[in-house]
Amino acid sequence: MAVLSRVLRLRVAGVDRFAVRSFRSSSSSWRNSEIDPKAAAASQQLGEKALPLQRDVKDRNVQWVFLGCPGVGKGTYASKLSTLLGVPHIATGDLVRDELSSSGPLAKQLEEVVNQGKLVSDEIIINLLSKRLEASSAKGETGFILDGFPRTIRQAEILEGVTEIDLVINLKLREEALLAKCLGRRICSECGGNYNVASIDIKAEEGDPGMYMAPLLPPPLCTSKLISRSDDTEEVVKRRLRIYNEMSQPVEEFYRSRGKLLEFDLPGGIPESWPKLLRALNLEDHDDKESAAA
Repeated sequence: MAVLSRVLRLRVAGVDRFAVRSFRSSSSSWRNSEIDPKAAAASQQLGEKALPLQRDVKDRNVQWVFLGCPGVGKGTYASKLSTLLGVPHIATGDLVRDELSSSGPLAKQLEEVVNQGKLVSDEIIINLLSKRLEASSAKGETGFILDGFPRTIRQAEILEGVTEIDLVINLKLREEALLAKCLGRRICSECGGNYNVASIDIKAEEGDPGMYMAPLLPPPLCTSKLISRSDDTEEVVKRRLRIYNEMSQPVEEFYRSRGKLLEFDLPGGIPESWPKLLRALNLEDHDDKESAAA
């Protein structure tokens, strides 16, 4: 992933990218990738090792992407899959918030963008992602589950140019539930835990199924320390949803045309959705089954 993180930055700067041989993933067939000789020579001139960005599936973990509107639950499900599969969960939203709280050189610029409900530029996101990938590589981690990236066609093309994404999971949730979830998000100012105080109970009508999503309440010690994110206001959330919907269609089609997009409509909260998502991914959570049987 160290090579990947460096190449991400080089690609944005206009340097020749690694050419990765396209392959299709299935339960039984994979093909190895190659390095374009010219790109390898360019990378060596820049001090890069001429290593393949892709390895056989036996040598690396999954490389998945989560798509979905803000507040849909990408972080929750990506985190659970990260634990289940033993791969790092990399959420670009968290990277942005960490930078905001660091008082670093980008903090002021990011604060203005986030508070206005705008999307952070490709260059900033890729810079933050590259740093995170380098940190993962230093710890010997392989594979990843990306949450919040790519959001634009340009980002998708950059990512495809340097590594192979095995699967893109597109989470969907009706807008009224999305809005309620976003406005109900809370963070513990002491431990950093994420919770949601919204209790969503949508009645079935005119052929549309009902939906219930229980609140994700904090433990007693965190109750008095809950705060809302500064960008979780109704005006900003609606603007974020509108911007996302406008930009998401081309990205979804980008991966759909490559046969990598899995559309998943969330039927409710975690208890209802998690088992169905696992079935859609042909996975089993043995710990979850043991907990249910206990």
